[in-house]
Amino acid sequence: MDRRQFFKKAAITGAGAVAAGTLAAPAIAQSNPKITWRLTSSFPKSLDTIYGGADDVVKHVAAATDGNFTIQPFAAGEIVPGLQALDAVTNGTVEMAHTCSYYFVGKDPTFAIGSAIPFGLNARLTNAWFYQGNGNTLMNEFFAKHNVYGLPAGNTGAQMGGWFRKEINTVDDFKGVKMRIAGIAGRVLEKLGAVPQQIAGGDIYPALEKGTIDAAEWIGPYDDFKLGFHKVAKYYYYPAFWEGGLAIHSLMNLEKWNDLPKAYQAALTDACAFANTNMMAKYDLKNPTAIKQIVAQGTTLRPFSQEILEACYNASMEVYKEISAGNADFKKIYEDQVAFKKEGYLWMQLSEYTFDTFMMIQQRNGKL
Repeated sequence: MDRRQFFKKAAITGAGAVAAGTLAAPAIAQSNPKITWRLTSSFPKSLDTIYGGADDVVKHVAAATDGNFTIQPFAAGEIVPGLQALDAVTNGTVEMAHTCSYYFVGKDPTFAIGSAIPFGLNARLTNAWFYQGNGNTLMNEFFAKHNVYGLPAGNTGAQMGGWFRKEINTVDDFKGVKMRIAGIAGRVLEKLGAVPQQIAGGDIYPALEKGTIDAAEWIGPYDDFKLGFHKVAKYYYYPAFWEGGLAIHSLMNLEKWNDLPKAYQAALTDACAFANTNMMAKYDLKNPTAIKQIVAQGTTLRPFSQEILEACYNASMEVYKEISAGNADFKKIYEDQVAFKKEGYLWMQLSEYTFDTFMMIQQRNGKL
């Protein structure tokens, strides 16, 4: 080949490379478009652990997409009140919410199963049911009826049973007690004579202080201490039999979710999974210190008696039977979770329970 032919072919090849580069750029731009969403949280920024789940999601999405997919988080009340987050996502006011689906049991009690139900799953089994069982599939079949798609994006672990202005020693002591409580648990305690109240987290303290309510449950030591409940109620009961492992969700407008490029859906899915794990880790780190601070302030810790737990369990079974009789969605998802729960706790009796019990005895004996 002479020099003239060589340079001629090189010029053609170079032009082809330039053309290919010109064609590739728009294709890459189309697969990584600039997208901006707004996220409304159901929680105030002062509760850095539970609100922080939203921050985890948006930071990880931005990092995974080189800043092309950005989500702007807003605290409860900045766009809509915390208990209106679902409506805002359904009607497209915002693209996304970070919330607890059981806040919306007034629309359909099936929403409660997405978060936690009385005597349901602990945190570890909650994750297993969502990620490896049928939980995520079944809940999203239901969520789709409300134009949303959901992903677990936080878990508090087992919660405390709440703050009471008077002692609760027997089942009869619940009669007439006005208690802030979320989800189906309100219907359960109603059977024991309590009067459930649905109040957003930021409004609990003044309601307790003024005596508008007699008791309130929120989450656990870290958040409860931050909100100052120990100043207005003396008795702190445990456990929250209604929240053995509360799942917090990212709820996305279904149409907006479907319109996302697959890579962005994957980034958002991974970000929610990180937020789910990270929130639990934060609570496990911060709650031990907070419970010591609460007790040091003069709070009286009390366990619910076995009599109360048994009565609440029986009342819960009645509630589930009543709801299932008239709600096919609830019945289908509840029965699937029960079947999963039976097998899960069979295994945990041999593994987690025996190991944890032994280690707790060592802790109590000062051997750790």
